[in-house]
Amino acid sequence: MQCRHFLAALSAAFLAALSAGCDKDETPSSATQEPDGFISLPEVAQLLSSLPLEREHLLEVHDAALASAGNGYDEEYRMQDLFASPGSGVGSAPSTKADAYPHPLRELLREALLATKAGSGEPEAWLDSLSTSDVQIYWPYSEDWDGETPPVITYDRGDDAQQNEGWALRRDGSVQKVLVTEALARQTPVWVVNRNTDADYKSLEMRRREDPSWGSGGGTVLVKAAQKQELRTLVLRSMKVKRQFDSWLAGGSEFWVKIGAVEDFTASTDAELRLFEPSLTDFMIVVRRKQVEEEIPFNAVLVADWFSGLSNVALMILEDDGGTRTTWKANATVKYNSKSYGIDLEIPLHTRDDIVWRGSLTRTYIEKYSGVTSGFGDVDLVLELI
Repeated sequence: MQCRHFLAALSAAFLAALSAGCDKDETPSSATQEPDGFISLPEVAQLLSSLPLEREHLLEVHDAALASAGNGYDEEYRMQDLFASPGSGVGSAPSTKADAYPHPLRELLREALLATKAGSGEPEAWLDSLSTSDVQIYWPYSEDWDGETPPVITYDRGDDAQQNEGWALRRDGSVQKVLVTEALARQTPVWVVNRNTDADYKSLEMRRREDPSWGSGGGTVLVKAAQKQELRTLVLRSMKVKRQFDSWLAGGSEFWVKIGAVEDFTASTDAELRLFEPSLTDFMIVVRRKQVEEEIPFNAVLVADWFSGLSNVALMILEDDGGTRTTWKANATVKYNSKSYGIDLEIPLHTRDDIVWRGSLTRTYIEKYSGVTSGFGDVDLVLELI
């Protein structure tokens, strides 16, 4: 009954959206509404809750969420992957597990919608829009799932709320409306329909797979043999985040670590100084909800060649929330032939980003606290000069 009422309402929404046209001056009334006004998170969440989900569908979402986490992203299953490659996570190659999902979730969605308006184009258009959108299923604490319990389904309201209405699926097929909090998500499986924000960036784990010089988390750092008399490398050994910065409904936090330095500096005159360009190392670290207050090993190279003349570097840690692109103008200093040279740096960020920490780290500080936990705002880092 609930499924039929909702799908009828959804079909009516299709017609309303098509007849309304595109008015660029009209501001959406809800933060959960798609920019084109065609897809909304509450619709997707309620649609999922109305489907006759079976264990194979739960396994499909679970496989994708764990695959995304294993690739260094959040526990998420993008609609793009759901339609194109069932069971695949962010960063994964196209799934080769087709036999594992004989009736994948995409077919269940299509069947439910097409049954409401046979021969009409609106449901297919909506599905096409959904399959190319940034909508996803986020499953926090998915590694704790018992393999049987059906989920509670809710959505991100987009207003930093810490709770929302949701639909609890029961083993007998019934649906019960409940209040969903993070405490509930720790106790029972919860699917949150929200929007993907990290798939366009390479996670630290993906960078490691492409380039061994990034090192292996929790293991040794792989550094090329020194060709100079002195070659030292600055490494981020580990990181611990003391709190999350966003509503849990929006997912874990995406932190960017950015460090600016000048490597292989040999200038001795102002003319030679102009030939040098500062280097910027930056990478994304996704900290899942369960990882708050846990020390996470990384062993990522920050400055490959910390040569004797490098006096300080610029470090910024931020939590990405989007907005207009801007820059932080900083400075790195080098000494050569008893002279100090200041190198201007422009480190990119966005206007809505939460700046966790930014400032200058001197060589003296790095050497004194090498391998020691140091606090940088709401984040603890272990930096080591090796």
